[in-house]
Amino acid sequence: MANPSSDNDKRVLVGCTGSVATIKLPELMKRIVESKHSVPWNVQLQVILTERAKHFYASENLPFNVPVYYDEDEWTAWSKRGDPVLHIELAKWADIFVISPLDANTLAKLAQGLCDNLVTCVARAWNMKKPLLFCPAMNTHMWEHPVTATHIATLKSWGYTEVPCITKTLVCGDTGLGAMAEVPTVVDKIYEALGIQYC
Repeated sequence: MANPSSDNDKRVLVGCTGSVATIKLPELMKRIVESKHSVPWNVQLQVILTERAKHFYASENLPFNVPVYYDEDEWTAWSKRGDPVLHIELAKWADIFVISPLDANTLAKLAQGLCDNLVTCVARAWNMKKPLLFCPAMNTHMWEHPVTATHIATLKSWGYTEVPCITKTLVCGDTGLGAMAEVPTVVDKIYEALGIQYC
């Protein structure tokens, strides 16, 4: 999956779920890799897309040639005992897991411990000593539903870090809380969690 890392290697795994905010993936990737730092960090990047995230994703828009995994890769990569299990390998590989965007459905799955796709399986297999960031993104009314706060609180109680959503006019036309945090904010939180200092 990757060569052994050096002290300056940082491995970032991004998971995208079924929110229109997945259209920001190209910008997110670009900023993660190209940000300037005080030391020559080598940032390696891999991406997971859920089946619904694919709806908002176009491979030709990605700025880098990085591995992108889908749910079906979990099953095509394994055929017999002894073969690598993709969600385990990805969880071991990454220094940080960033679920950006995290839609309402996947938020509910994570809070209940469900693992029925590659993103949720990686989250369930995640080493809790490593940082996991999540960036909620959903319609304002979905955000304001009482169960959302409960699910957010559950994830945070486990040590996951929320990158809070913001208020703006959403793609659906509603205005209010629920939009994913701006990409620069997400990247700042990633590098803060990794201990990388900006120049």
